[in-house]
Amino acid sequence: MLGLPPHVTACLFDLDGVLTQTALVHNAAWKSTFDAYLQQRATRLGEPYLPFDSGADYHRYVDGRQRADGVRTFLASRGITLPEGLPTDGPDQETVNGIGNRKNLLVLQKISEGYVQVYPGSVDYLRAAEAAGLRRAVVSASANCKDVLEAAKIDGYLEVRVDGVTARAENLPGKPAPDTFLRGAKLLGVPPENCAVFEDALAGVEAGRAGGFGIVIGVDRVGQADALLAHGADIVVQDLAELLTR
Repeated sequence: MLGLPPHVTACLFDLDGVLTQTALVHNAAWKSTFDAYLQQRATRLGEPYLPFDSGADYHRYVDGRQRADGVRTFLASRGITLPEGLPTDGPDQETVNGIGNRKNLLVLQKISEGYVQVYPGSVDYLRAAEAAGLRRAVVSASANCKDVLEAAKIDGYLEVRVDGVTARAENLPGKPAPDTFLRGAKLLGVPPENCAVFEDALAGVEAGRAGGFGIVIGVDRVGQADALLAHGADIVVQDLAELLTR
């Protein structure tokens, strides 16, 4: 059914890059935030300035991860360790949370300006899944998930939302740990082995594989099909609409 094995009765969708095109917004916000910080740090310490790479750095260190995890992981790749700070840290504070909040302000600005777009094939798939009686959840690292779903007008297709707000409230580790996907399956009342995970991020497909889900579908929007398969995807498609013809 809908390109899924017969034992699969529920779909767990990542948001950015799978349902909506906000991955482009996040990527641009990360680059702006990290470049400003790295340049300021290089000037202060007399070090060479090496900007954030929107390709390799984004996909390896921040894509699919919770905001603080992304900051921490990328900075660690540059040998930089900062105090964690608090979730309420201002965007000018030199802490993990401060830098994450600076990035989030840029994302919220873009959302308010109407930059949220959906993938038409994903909307078609959501409609088909609903018509077929498949259970449906969104599982996202984003704390802005609710706002994005509403701006994209697809919130009505999803029964359950597990996002960055949920993870913080319930102390759930983010992807590549499987905990947020497992929480989504539990809220739907469906065992993991009967759920399909839809992910475009390497950390996300790792989470799907680690959680023992029925099938992990990699969604390749940027030409990284081999990497998605290597990190745990069972199959890779470029658009969810491809699954409707299988």
